[in-house]
Formats: sequence, C-alpha cells, structure tokens
Amino acid sequence: MDKRVTLVRDGIAAAPLEGLIAADDYRPVQPRRCAVGRAMVRNAADAAAPMISELLFGEAFDVLFEQDGFAFGQGRRDGYVSFVDQAALGAAGEGPTHRVSALSTLAFSRADIKAPGPVILPQNSLVRVVRHEGRFVEVEGLGFVIEAHLALIGVFDRDLAGVARAYLGAPYLWGGRTVAGLDCSGLVQQAMTACGRFAPRDSDQQRDAYDEIAFEDLRRGDLVFWPGHVAIMIDGTRIIHANGYQMQTAIEPLAEALERIEQPAMYRRPA
Repeated sequence: MDKRVTLVRDGIAAAPLEGLIAADDYRPVQPRRCAVGRAMVRNAADAAAPMISELLFGEAFDVLFEQDGFAFGQGRRDGYVSFVDQAALGAAGEGPTHRVSALSTLAFSRADIKAPGPVILPQNSLVRVVRHEGRFVEVEGLGFVIEAHLALIGVFDRDLAGVARAYLGAPYLWGGRTVAGLDCSGLVQQAMTACGRFAPRDSDQQRDAYDEIAFEDLRRGDLVFWPGHVAIMIDGTRIIHANGYQMQTAIEPLAEALERIEQPAMYRRPA
C-alpha cells in the first residue's frame, strides 16, 4: 500500500476501501475544490510541516476528515493524499470548462487590467467560464481572466519539452508546481498535464508509470530518472530539469548531469 495515494490515516479510511484495507472507520468523502491560486499540500495537520506538493485553483480535493484547521483528503487529479488548509478549499460546484494554458495568468475583480488585487492563476488551474466581456471571460467564484490565456477542457499542448522549456529559470522549490517555484517531478507533472497526459506526483511514481527505453533511443520528450530525480530530454543530448544543484529550472547536457550525479540513470518514454 502506497500511503501517498491511499486515502487512509489514523484508522480512518475512505468508504470505497472497506474490505480492501484494515481501518477502524470507513467514511464517505466530501468533494471540495481549491479556491485559491495555489494551496500548500502538507504531510501533517501542522502549519510548520513541510510542503510536499500544491493544489492549483479549481482542482478537486476529496476530504475524508478535518483536523486542527486542515482537511485530510485526496487530490482527484493525481491521487495524492495529504493535508490542505481548510480555508483554501471551497464548494465542489460544477465542473470546469477551461484550464489555464498560459504559464500563469491573472484574475481581476472586473474586466479591467487596472483593477486592484488580481489573483495569480498558475498553468493548469481549472476554471468555469460563465460569461464573456470583450477579451475577458468571467470565471466563476474568482473574477475576470484574459480569454487567450485559457484553453477548453480537452484542448492540450503537444510538445512536452516545449511546455517544460517555458519554465526555464523558475526557482527550485521542494513540492512546488508553478512558475513561482517547482521541483523536478512538479515540472514533469505540469508539462504532462498541459499535454493532456496523466502524471503521478513524485519521481519514483513517474518512473514506474512509463515504459523503459534504451539510452541509445533517447529523443525529445523522453524522461531520465535518477534515484529521487527526473529530467526531460529536449533533444538527443540535452535535458531540462528543476534541480537543487542550480536551484532553478535549467538546461544542460545529459552527459554533464550523468557525470555529476554519479548514480545509475533509467530512461522512460511517457505514454
């Protein structure tokens, strides 16, 4: 049982797991959605606990129970189980109509780029458009967004490496998933999501999800894995990765990374 994707904690489990895993109490989940631009995901109900991931605006989060101001539950998009600040979650509502296709965009209080207090929406945030106003659309529960920064649900990018390259220079942040800061697997997940492909949250989960290929077969869009790390090939010889060595998303020759990391690499091709 991988606790990262199994909705059970302290003897309480999600009702569909009854008969599959042992628990003292099986409960139905309460559907919610992230109601802020980005919300920290933690491994404990404690504001001092480290961030292990992030929820983006509009992502569904199924709550199993609440504790000390935090909600324990599971992100529906990638199955990650964690604690999220209750204040960051809103009603589930109706499903999204669009996702943010730009690297990030702003939601204004009115259809005016000079409106105060815009909210930053990272790439792959999920929104429900309720009406159009000029080049803006009104997003349910938030405000007005430039329509050109959105794509209809089901419309995706095609170039995994091209999406990743847009994050070049973004700072390295453990658990991050946005251009404001992200980690190696967060970069892969964001690029895969933008291309309409499922990606687990952590690098070992990603490694196990895709087919192995030979070093000689590497091409643009393939993935290179080391223990605890992942990078994306941007051509036959170079990688892009969010990494703690350079503390940013950077491009470098694969040969240099192999020499520096000094651990066996594995190669995968995403489905």
